Amino acid sequence: MRLLIVEDEKRLAVSLAKGLTAEGYAVDVVHDGLEGLHRAGEGVYDLVILDIMLPGLNGYRVCAALRAAGHDVPILMLTAKDGEYDEAEGLDTGADDYLTKPFSYVVLVARVKALLRRRGQGAGASPVHVHGDLKVDTAARRVFLGEEEITLTAKEFAVLEQLVVRAGQVVSKAQILEHVWDFAYDGDPNIVEVYVSTLRRKLRAGLIRTVRGAGYRLESGR
Repeated sequence: MRLLIVEDEKRLAVSLAKGLTAEGYAVDVVHDGLEGLHRAGEGVYDLVILDIMLPGLNGYRVCAALRAAGHDVPILMLTAKDGEYDEAEGLDTGADDYLTKPFSYVVLVARVKALLRRRGQGAGASPVHVHGDLKVDTAARRVFLGEEEITLTAKEFAVLEQLVVRAGQVVSKAQILEHVWDFAYDGDPNIVEVYVSTLRRKLRAGLIRTVRGAGYRLESGR
């Protein structure tokens, strides 16, 4: 899952990005409304965390512009204090939820997960993917191989999620990097191979097939 944070308080934005990255999300951060609108308008994000008071363009206008352009990405608005956020105005511009600062990080994560889950259900997608004897619950973030539950780290789960939602298809290394890491990642792209190797070790060696020169495919054979 790929998230965009549009927040001009840089310390808060960095803190949220670090926490959400640790949860297994790919996170990008921008600090003004115009850049936020441009990035969100690219259509690559699963959710936008949008501050209201932004330089360039405020959150209401960013939200309204995205909805007017036909983007249905879930939007969680952040407000600095009680009264700044007008719930009716927020709903009119198309926001899905809001949080008042200061807020609990645990609550923010719960809201993010709820919005993502709601979007998946609204699109008719089940959060539980069954592929042979592999079962992946993307809402509860649990993985089962047969009757055994497999414990994965947040990043391992995120890599597996990219493969299981496209089961039977070839998923390129670039696609996995884009959705599991972020635009700012400039490390070794072979990090994907490291995580695939770990998943093979934890799950089953033949479950993830390397398609030479193209990427990886989740196999259904036992």
